[in-house]
Amino acid sequence: MRTGTRRVRHLVVLRALGIGDLLASVPALRGLREAYPDHRVVLATSPTLEPLVYRTGAVDEVLPAHGLRVLDWRDSADIVVNLHDRGPQSARILDALRPGHRIGHRAPGWDGPEWESAVPERERWCRLLAAHGVPADPTDLRLDRPRRTGGLPRAVVIHPGAPQASKRWPVERFAKVARSLHDSGHRVVITGSSSELPLAMKVAGLAGLSMRHVLAGRTDLAALTALIARARLLVCGDTGVAHLSYAFGTPSVVLLGPTPAREWGPPPGGPHLALSADRLRRGEVFADTPDPALLGVGTDWVAASARRLLTDTPRRTFAM
Repeated sequence: MRTGTRRVRHLVVLRALGIGDLLASVPALRGLREAYPDHRVVLATSPTLEPLVYRTGAVDEVLPAHGLRVLDWRDSADIVVNLHDRGPQSARILDALRPGHRIGHRAPGWDGPEWESAVPERERWCRLLAAHGVPADPTDLRLDRPRRTGGLPRAVVIHPGAPQASKRWPVERFAKVARSLHDSGHRVVITGSSSELPLAMKVAGLAGLSMRHVLAGRTDLAALTALIARARLLVCGDTGVAHLSYAFGTPSVVLLGPTPAREWGPPPGGPHLALSADRLRRGEVFADTPDPALLGVGTDWVAASARRLLTDTPRRTFAM
C-alpha cells in the first residue's frame, strides 16, 4: 500500500483467539503502537471482536482471522508479531507474509526468548516485547467506557456460562446468589450468548426471576461491553466477560477453577475478587466436569464477596 509516493509500513500482529485473550494482550498492543508510531498496526483476529479491538486505541486495521488458517493478506508485512502462542503453526502463518522482521518466542527461524510456563498472561506478552527491545506496561489494560449505552441497566450482572465445562460453576449456585442479591434489593440481570440462553433461563427459573431479567442472546458484543462497563457488579467464571470487567474497572467476583488467578485472574489493586479453592485444583482445562477448585467455592462465599464489593455503591431497589 502506498500513500502518494510514500509506502505504508505494516506491522501485523496475530492474536486469533477470544475476548479474554484479546484483552490480555492490550498492554502489548499499546507497547507496539508506541514503539512503531510510523507503522500501520494490523491485528489478525476474529472479525467479531472489532468493537473491542478499536477501543484499545492501538490498532489501525483488523485482518479477519479464523483460528490458525492462512491469512488473506496480499500487502507487504515489514514486521510480524506472534502474540498467539509459541508456534510452530502460528509462526508458519506469519512467515508466509514474508516479513522483514519477526517478534515472537523462540521457534524454527525465529529468534526470541524461550516460552515460560505459569506466567501471568498480560505479563507474558510484555516480557516477550521487552526481550525484543519494546517496552510495554502490563498494567496498561483499561479501556474507555462506551458513551452510548442504549438504555442498558446499571445492574448486577450474573454470567453463568463458560467455554469449558471445567470452568462452569453449578447453575444451582449461580441461581442462589442471584436470588440472594435480588432479595437484597439489587437489580439482577443474567447474560450469555444465544447458545447459553437455556442456561440463563434455568438460572432465572431457579432464582424465581422472570424472563425480563434474562439478557442472554439479546446483546451483541458492543451491547455486552456497554452493559459490563456500567454494571454495579459482575459475577462470573473464568471467561471473556471477566476480562471486560478488568478493562473497565467494573467490580467483579470471578470464580476460578483449573487455571490459577496468578495466570488469568484479575490485575492487582482493582475492585475484583478472585475466588478459588486452590488446594483442590486438578488443573485440567478440557475436563468434562467442573474443576474441584471451582466446586470448592460455596454460594455463601460468593454472596458475601459480592456484598463486600457493592458496599460502596448506593443501595437502591429496582422494579422489573
